Parts: sequence; structure tokens; C-alpha cells
Amino acid sequence: MSSVSIALLSLVAMLALIYAGMHVAITLGLLSFVGVWLIRGDVGIAANLLAQAVSDAIASHIFGVVPLFVLTGFLVAYADVGKDAFEVANQLFRRIRGGLGVATVAANAMFAAITGISIASAAVFSRVAVPQMLRFGYQPRFAVGVVAGSSVLGMLIPPSLLMILYGFLSNQSVGDLFTAGIVPGLLLAVAYAVMIVLLATFRPDLVKVPGAQVEADDTPLMGWGEMAAKTLPIVVLIGAVLGGIYAGWFTATEAGAVGAALALAIALLRRKLTWRSFWGVLTETGHVTVAVSFLIICASIYTRMLAMSGTPQALVGWMAAMGFGVGIFLLLYIVLILLLGTVIDSSSIMLIVLPLMLPVAEQLGLNLIWFGVITVVAVEIGLLTPPFGLSVYVVKSTLADTVPIKLGDIFIGTAPFTLTMLAVLGLLVAFPSLSLVLLK
Repeated sequence: MSSVSIALLSLVAMLALIYAGMHVAITLGLLSFVGVWLIRGDVGIAANLLAQAVSDAIASHIFGVVPLFVLTGFLVAYADVGKDAFEVANQLFRRIRGGLGVATVAANAMFAAITGISIASAAVFSRVAVPQMLRFGYQPRFAVGVVAGSSVLGMLIPPSLLMILYGFLSNQSVGDLFTAGIVPGLLLAVAYAVMIVLLATFRPDLVKVPGAQVEADDTPLMGWGEMAAKTLPIVVLIGAVLGGIYAGWFTATEAGAVGAALALAIALLRRKLTWRSFWGVLTETGHVTVAVSFLIICASIYTRMLAMSGTPQALVGWMAAMGFGVGIFLLLYIVLILLLGTVIDSSSIMLIVLPLMLPVAEQLGLNLIWFGVITVVAVEIGLLTPPFGLSVYVVKSTLADTVPIKLGDIFIGTAPFTLTMLAVLGLLVAFPSLSLVLLK
């Protein structure tokens, strides 16, 4: 059996094992080990390659950026920064149709520019925005759909954990990826807001219960001073972290450290953090970091196995023989990601598909920064699609004790946002300059 055949069989076996319920990292490591063993015919070589991958994969200070940005996200969640962002956004959009929905999107965009974790956004705004929308007569499906749908902004608007992961896998600058994510992130947020206003105007029955009151009429107006005070921590965090990266003052890893320190200071000044909750934040940060690191280690040997088999080069040759160009490649790539998004999480999708597809994209002459933006948007759609839809499950679990809503209703509520994401993804594919304009 040829090396390419072994690698392709491993891909089929991988999908079968993942669908059967085996953990993605264990599947990657096991099949990569067996693949190298069969390709080289020597179990010792496979064992040595596995050991080398374990020691080399994350043996770099660059990987410190993962726990630092995760820690920042959890700290600002405890500090009620998300709640403040929602209150300010609600004040600004209170008089337009679907104003609370638009406020949720705007607040999520601000929160995303600090945290970079969609799960944190979904959990925070499930507690903050959903009760407020239900109070003013919004349809429960729409209220939870807005929160779950807009939570995906956390992985597109920088800083983004998925952008960081893509940068590691593709050897691209994390700073350039952050810059490339700004315009697409804002475009998606604006598209969400426009969609909400259009629904509230032409299909108000989908947005609000008939006869419900106009939102926020009885909400006290905030003065400009109060709004500035609530916005100041957000501005300071965004300015220090992203401004420092773009100005060249420090690297992405150093920016993560600055963000974590500032987030800790804000939480302490607001008296929102106890020793017990701080230990909980550190524990959750450790869980996320270890999970990501384990995936990266197992994906490293998988990447080496594919390179050893020559599968990427064979795939390029096959596409050329079939007459497939860049358009067909991108279509197949996006469809594959969307299908995987129905069963596994975002990080796992990237670690499965990128080792095979990045060499092909490079051979086709695609800009890998733009390709990264396309990848992140496509992967994030998986957070909203059944049956896996991680953001949907986070919303459901967060509201389990307060809002009785079925999982299927949340998926229905996210449908307009999923369609909007697909439309924005199409624009980004058709017009690469939308992602690269700030890098020129």
C-alpha cells in the first residue's frame, strides 16, 4: 500500500472514530502514530517521532499567548465589563427597532475586542441580555438567537484564540492576523445589526411578542459621565492590548500579559474578585490551555505524518489533473469545515483540516492571512449549527435555571445569524481586499 493511500485511509478512520465519540486529540495522535509506523515499517521511528512532537510542539514562549488571553477573557467576565458594555450600547440604540438586539451585538463586539473567546461571550450575555429582552417582550427564540449568534464575534474580532491557533499552524504573524480580522469582524457585526433592524421592521412577529411595550422606555437615562465611566475600562483594555501590538510596542504574547494584568486590576478595583473566584478563574484558564495544548501536540505528529506521506502534493496534483482551480478548492474546503462543524469544536476542526489544506493553499498561491480569515469565519459557523453548536449549548446551560427554553428553539433562533454569516463569508471570499485592506 502506498504512503498516500495510508494517509487517506487514516483520514477516513479519523472521521469514523470522531463520529463514534473518540476524543479528537487521541484520534489524531493514535492514527498519526499508526500511519508513520505503516509508512516507514518501523514502530521505533513512529515512537521517536511521537516523542519529538510532544517535546517540540509547544516548546516556545510564543504559546504563552494562549493562557494569557484566556485568563484576560475570564477576568473581564468576572469584572462585569460585558454588563457595562451592554448597558452603554442599550443607551445608544434604545430608540431604534430591535434596539436591544442591536445593543447585544454592539456589546458583544466590544467584549470580543477584549476577550477573544466566544464561549465567554455566550455565557456573559446569556445572563445580561436575555432577561432584559424577555422583560420587554422579545420572542424567547430571538433573544437567545441574538446572544448565541453574536457570540461568534469573539473569535473574529481581535484578539482571537482561533487566530492565534491559526498563526501557530501556518507560521503567520499573529499581529497581521489580528489586523486582518478587524474589518471582517466589524462587517459581520454591522450585518447582524442590519438584519435585526430589517426583521424588526418587516417581520416584527419574529422579533417581539405582539403588543409588547417599546423597549427601555422605563430605563433611567445615563449621563455622558456615567457612560464614559462604564466605557473607560473597555477603551483602556483595547487600547493597551491591540494598540500596543499595532504600534509595535510589544509582541502578541506580551500583549496578552498586559491584558491579563489590566483585567486583574479592573476586577480588583471593582471588588468583583475573591480568592475563591480567582482560583476558579485560574483553574478554568488551565483547563482551556491544557485542552488546546494537547490538541496542538497531537496535531503536530499528524502534520508530520501527512508531510511524510506526500499527501498534500498528491492532492495538488490530483486537483490539477481534474482541472480544479482556486474556486473549487475553496468551495470544497468550506463545505468540509461546515460539515465538521456539526460534530466537533472549532479548535479541533482547524487542527484536523489545516495540516492537509495549508500546503495546498500555499501551492495555489493563496494569501495565507486572507485564508486564515476565511477559515475562522467558516469554523465559527459551526458554533451555531446542529447538532453540536457549542455556543448554543453554552446559552442553554447558562439559562437552564432561569429561562425554560428548548435546545431546538435556540438553534431556530440562531438560523438568521447563521445565514448572515454565510453571506459575509461569501463576500470575504469574493473580495479578499476586505481582509487585507489594513495590511497594505
